[in-house]
Amino acid sequence: MPNESVNTVKGKEEGRAVPFKKFIGHMGLTPQAVRVFRKIIYKNYWKNPRILPWRKTRDPYKILVSEIMLQQTQVERVLRKYRAFVKTFPDIVSLSKASLKDILTIWQGLGYNRRAISLKNIAETIVTNYGGKIPSSQEALMKLPGIGRYTAAAIEAFAFNKPSVLIETNIRSVYIYFFFQAKNQVKDSEISSLIEKTLDKKNPREWYYALMDYGVFLKKTYANLNKKSSHYHRQSPFLGSNRQIRGMILKALVEEPGLTEKDILLQIGLEPEKISNNLKRLEYEGFLRKKRKKYTIA
Repeated sequence: MPNESVNTVKGKEEGRAVPFKKFIGHMGLTPQAVRVFRKIIYKNYWKNPRILPWRKTRDPYKILVSEIMLQQTQVERVLRKYRAFVKTFPDIVSLSKASLKDILTIWQGLGYNRRAISLKNIAETIVTNYGGKIPSSQEALMKLPGIGRYTAAAIEAFAFNKPSVLIETNIRSVYIYFFFQAKNQVKDSEISSLIEKTLDKKNPREWYYALMDYGVFLKKTYANLNKKSSHYHRQSPFLGSNRQIRGMILKALVEEPGLTEKDILLQIGLEPEKISNNLKRLEYEGFLRKKRKKYTIA
């Protein structure tokens, strides 16, 4: 259990500490309960906040980069690439002008390489359609390539401090722990309603930082709380997957452009059919260009 001094409130009727989940069950989500919930979350955050580079900036571009990198990727892996990326491409214009090869060179090792293409396409779109200024509305952000509802809401909250409603794995864990311990198959619509009711609208940016950090805190003590979510899906194995093969192909071509399919097969050493299928897929998706049987980064 989290520390009782953090996760308890004073029950006036009994004059003693009462677990928060019992307080909510007895009283309902009253204004007092919301205040107590925020106090618990903020107390944990102020005691030991995670120090992350994208939390130290208010530059919408750098926050955009971090949110795209964080899609389906652990914070520790993003930390190893984020600083190098924003140092190499310090603003939206430099990223829009960069070659895909240069972007993938920095991106190598982060995985889900399609996001690298999305970032370049986002940069080009923003420079062309928005004069290089990142839009601040969720509606406009969702029209950009590779940006869905969560990423748009996160950029709204973290870059512009707007009180958007957003759910990700750590936030979901917090609400399941406090409000749905006795329930399985919890829907995100149920959680969204509570997020909206408990949101610190004066400072959504720091509130979401605090929620995420509490979710990380919970993971150290509990099994995966997200298994109680109706949206939970176990991630498919990476080793031997097409995702791994595509990453290996791109790495080979970043290091040595102009390889034939046979060259790539000799370097990677996997089944020829898998190499062939993934080369075709990468070419179709815009990663590769083929000329005279030789492949290069597009």
